[in-house]
Amino acid sequence: MIIDSENDYIGALKGNQSGLLKAVATHFAAEEQVHQINKGHGRIEKRTVSISHQLEHIPEFPGLKTLIRVDSERHVHRANIIEVSHETRYYVASFVDSAQSLAERIRGYWGVENQVHYVRDVTQGEDASRIRTRGLPHIWAVARNLALNLYREHGYKNMAQAQRFAGATLNTLKALFRMK
Repeated sequence: MIIDSENDYIGALKGNQSGLLKAVATHFAAEEQVHQINKGHGRIEKRTVSISHQLEHIPEFPGLKTLIRVDSERHVHRANIIEVSHETRYYVASFVDSAQSLAERIRGYWGVENQVHYVRDVTQGEDASRIRTRGLPHIWAVARNLALNLYREHGYKNMAQAQRFAGATLNTLKALFRMK
């Protein structure tokens, strides 16, 4: 267990912790908050990260010290239409820190999610893969990671674009692998 090993956690509350999620959503009382605005990829996202250390009416959870609420408002620009969406997510943490620090940690997690997991799932189709034979899923995961690392080493930021470029010609693929 994380706490037994003297480590800390930040965890997103989802449906698998429905009782805890409902209690946190119902009884959350913000003590500190920070506002963030990010622009890019045709959207503007405003986030308010609030924290609370008031654990009354919250079910027992190992090591729980901080409740976190992230309110997001996204403005996505498509053609001449602006789509606005709102989302509230809750997190729990086993340590006490500032709202700013916790906001950065949570944002950093999504950076990893977007750079690795999303690319592997969507761009490379890993979840749709039908490879099941012993050993092959691991080999293909290594190959996918190698491809991502080669794309990044060659300066690509958009992995879908890099994958299309690499698949265009054999010479392009050989150049990525530094082959003659």
